[in-house]
Amino acid sequence: MRAGAAPRPRHTARMTTTVQLRRYAVEPGRMADFLAWFPSIVPVRRQYGFRVLEAWVDETNDAFVWAVELDGDEDHFREVEATYNASAERATAFETFPKVITSQVNSFVRPAL
Repeated sequence: MRAGAAPRPRHTARMTTTVQLRRYAVEPGRMADFLAWFPSIVPVRRQYGFRVLEAWVDETNDAFVWAVELDGDEDHFREVEATYNASAERATAFETFPKVITSQVNSFVRPAL
């Protein structure tokens, strides 16, 4: 760049990011078991590009809710999740999974504000 010249504006296209909200009903009295296990799956998800945004416990309703994001659209999310679900790393992490989830609802969400 020559002296005194203004830098050229760079085009920065916004990357599509997909967020999935995951809601689990947990057996009453078993939330501590689930919470002790949950941190073991987070690094496995990270290996596949997922980022855990937040995780919450709803003690009144024995529920665990968390949000996970991945760069790309919903189709890409599904593809990567299928690869993740079939992975040896996930299988290993689930060897110690306390089978306490009684129901689960997953959905893609978008910002409202």
